[in-house]
Amino acid sequence: MKINEIFNSLQGEGYHSGTAAVFVRLSGCNLCCPFCDTQHESRVEMDEAAIVEAVRRYPARLVVVTGGEPSLQLTASLVDALHKVQKYVAVETNGTCALPPNVDWVTLSPKDAWLGAEAAVVLTEVDELKVVYDGEHEPRGYEDVKAGHRFLQPMDTGDEVRNARIVAATVEYIRQHPQWRLSLQIHKILNIR
Repeated sequence: MKINEIFNSLQGEGYHSGTAAVFVRLSGCNLCCPFCDTQHESRVEMDEAAIVEAVRRYPARLVVVTGGEPSLQLTASLVDALHKVQKYVAVETNGTCALPPNVDWVTLSPKDAWLGAEAAVVLTEVDELKVVYDGEHEPRGYEDVKAGHRFLQPMDTGDEVRNARIVAATVEYIRQHPQWRLSLQIHKILNIR
């Protein structure tokens, strides 16, 4: 597999925010989002045994497989191998490709509102839906996706003044649409990896 990095930190977004986690960042993505904040292009080749061994070095039970786009590489056999070492496997995906059925937690962060048909979501049931909101355009509700939790996350533009406006708009939107919960990128707020 093409691995960008494996590291130990805290989950910074969504339902598991604040939870100790081992991140397995896979290299490559099938989309090119204008607001992507992840450098995932560099890579080293690792087999599944080496990935599991790298993950086992850390005490966290939660393993977050992310990218780029993890559905392009993630296999059921890697998930099984992580389960054998008592890990709970979560995936953060754009939802454009199917995932192995043995993943424990699926976070769908769709990009079709920004990229159109090339980013069409194929997943219909997830644990968590996390929609990036720019504070201006009505966020799509994804009523066709069954999700246990629905999060609206303010877009990080890199501009503090614009970001403050987006956060305020996100809070106000959630006040008016209480089916959503706020997700902040606490890793950025706390300046942790």
